[in-house]
Amino acid sequence: MIFGAILAGGVGSRMHMADMPKQFLPLGDKPILIHTLEKFLTCSRFETVYIGTHADWINYTEDLVGKYVPHARGRVRVVCGGENRNETIQNIIAALEADYGPDDDHIIVTHDAVRPFVTLRMLEENIDQALQWGAVDTVTPAVDTIVVSGDGATIRDIPDRKQMYQGQTPQSFRVTLLRELYRSLTEEEKGVLTDACKICVVRDYPVHLVEGSYTNLKITTPGDYKIAQAMVGGDILD
Repeated sequence: MIFGAILAGGVGSRMHMADMPKQFLPLGDKPILIHTLEKFLTCSRFETVYIGTHADWINYTEDLVGKYVPHARGRVRVVCGGENRNETIQNIIAALEADYGPDDDHIIVTHDAVRPFVTLRMLEENIDQALQWGAVDTVTPAVDTIVVSGDGATIRDIPDRKQMYQGQTPQSFRVTLLRELYRSLTEEEKGVLTDACKICVVRDYPVHLVEGSYTNLKITTPGDYKIAQAMVGGDILD
C-alpha cells in the first residue's frame, strides 16, 4: 500500500508573524497545510494520508480537515508528531502499521506541510521510484554557485555546480527499510541526522533522484510567505 505523510510538527520559530505554527497561516483562502493536503488528495494511489502534528495542535488540525476537506476525512488521519522530523516520521510509520499491519511492500511519501506547491507529477514519480528503488529524494539542480566555508568567514571550497542539487520534498521510502535504518542509529546519530535521506546515505543505501521544481517552495521565512501569497494571489500578513 501507498501512504502519504505530511510533516506538520514544526512551530515556525523563524516566522515571527503569528501566534501559531506557520503551517496554519492563511495562504489565499485557506491554511498552508490544507493546500498541501489537497495536493496529496489528488493522488488516488494513497490509501491514507497521515498528518503528523504537534500534540498541542492535534484537535486544531482535525478541525481544519473537517472544515476544508470533509469529503476526505476517511482518507486522512492526524497523529502526534515527535521531537524532531525523523521521530514524526517514525510515529506515522507506527500508526500506519497499527492500522494496516507491517508489510514489506508499504511505501511512505513524506512531505513538508509548508511546501504547498508540490505537484501530482512529483508525487506520482516519487511513488514509482520508491517502488522500484526503495529510497527517493526530490531535488533541483543548483542554480547558484555553491560556496563551502568551514568558519563562516572564508571560502574553503567551491564544488562543481554540475554535481550540486538542492534537496526538496517529497522524500519517499519503503517503510520497512526506513524503519530498520532508523533503528540502527545510535542516540548520538539520531540527534545529528535530521534528514531521512541522509540516514540512507550514511548507511550506504542508494537514494535515487526525482526532479523537483523551483516553484516547490518551502515557506520558512516571512519572505517565503510573501512569495507564496503572491503565487496564489492572496493578501500578505505584515
